[in-house]
Amino acid sequence: MIDENKLNALLGKVVGDVGATMSAALVVVGDKLGLYRALAASGPMTPAELAKRTETHERYVREWLNAQAASGYIAYDKATTKFHLEPEQAMAFADDTSPASVPGLFHVACAMWHGEEKIARNFKTGEGTAWGEQHSCLFEGTERFFRAGYIGNLMSAWLPALDGVTAKLQAGAKVADVGCGLGASTILMAKAFPQSVFFGFDSHPKSIEIANQRARDAGVGERVKFAVAKSTDFPGTEYDLVAHFDCLHDMEDPVGAAKHVRRTIAKDGTWMIVEPFAGDNPEDNHNPVGRVFYSASTMLCVPHSLSHHGPALGAQAGEARLKNVVVEGGFAKFRRATQTPFNLILEARP
Repeated sequence: MIDENKLNALLGKVVGDVGATMSAALVVVGDKLGLYRALAASGPMTPAELAKRTETHERYVREWLNAQAASGYIAYDKATTKFHLEPEQAMAFADDTSPASVPGLFHVACAMWHGEEKIARNFKTGEGTAWGEQHSCLFEGTERFFRAGYIGNLMSAWLPALDGVTAKLQAGAKVADVGCGLGASTILMAKAFPQSVFFGFDSHPKSIEIANQRARDAGVGERVKFAVAKSTDFPGTEYDLVAHFDCLHDMEDPVGAAKHVRRTIAKDGTWMIVEPFAGDNPEDNHNPVGRVFYSASTMLCVPHSLSHHGPALGAQAGEARLKNVVVEGGFAKFRRATQTPFNLILEARP
């Protein structure tokens, strides 16, 4: 027996989800063309004015603006027939230095759609798709999305939550950022702690090339060095701090990575592990945040680990499974240092 109220509620949810999915493509377009930034810089504009300012076609811009207004991403003034960004909307869509910046997440979603055919095949074969085989928009999107969280939390909350780490960084420490991607976390720390030296490692060569250029552009190139290396063989010893930002669950050999951290960390060093927030039971994560992470995990994280015959911990691994990895790696101390709605910040010590 069909419950009509339940059916209507489900269909209403579907309409909302499909609308969000379709409008996500428009966010990527608007971000690439600078439409949000132009609105934020100039204030209220008509479609024709925004098109002129961004050297785009008015008819497309008009349709885009109305779609954005329907999404609640842009505001519309009926009296003046102009569109504008409220301060909160500008903070989210037009400022890459904002801790609330969101366009990067839409680029990640775009990469997931690009990979749909590959992942569908993987469902049949059980094979994987390595990170470097995903669409190129994934790399910048991931960096931009996570950088917002690092800007908002890394220096103000996460590092201070670790025992004695901030003082070491201020005095001059040796840091390894493993799985560094385009280097956002490494460069932010380097700018905040000018007495310390930083080494970023990632297995994706193109990301390392970009990271080194960004370090030079940021004026920290002399203290920050990026190199291609795996989590199980990166060079160096006596690191005061080793960090894995949102990547341990992706790895093909997380226990091997933990063991290598144990070999390379200083006797009184700290391993900081930043992971997507998750409860230990699947049902704990059946919520909006878990929905995002399980979806990304299906399309990105699990395929990468499986591409190297790894355990595929997934983005919702949870603290208990991560603790097992750390303990198997040879660490004696483990604790949750702090958390946000999106992240667990875990501390391990020899």
